[in-house]
Amino acid sequence: MAIDTVERFLIALDPRHREQVRGLPRKERDRLAATWEDELREDTDLDTLSELSPAAAESEAAARVARKVLDGPRD
Repeated sequence: MAIDTVERFLIALDPRHREQVRGLPRKERDRLAATWEDELREDTDLDTLSELSPAAAESEAAARVARKVLDGPRD
């Protein structure tokens, strides 16, 4: 059975953000997972990291999405 995008995103997140995302409505989890996939696809630095460690690239992209979307802006 294939793992869906949301599950892959959850696996890539750190535990604190993983629980935060699990508490969101499905539509919001889908949106965050799509944002995560965009980050993986569009960032050329992640392409290089992905060649060395796909899991590390997925975790870095998930951390970026979490910082931008879940943690909000920092002053």
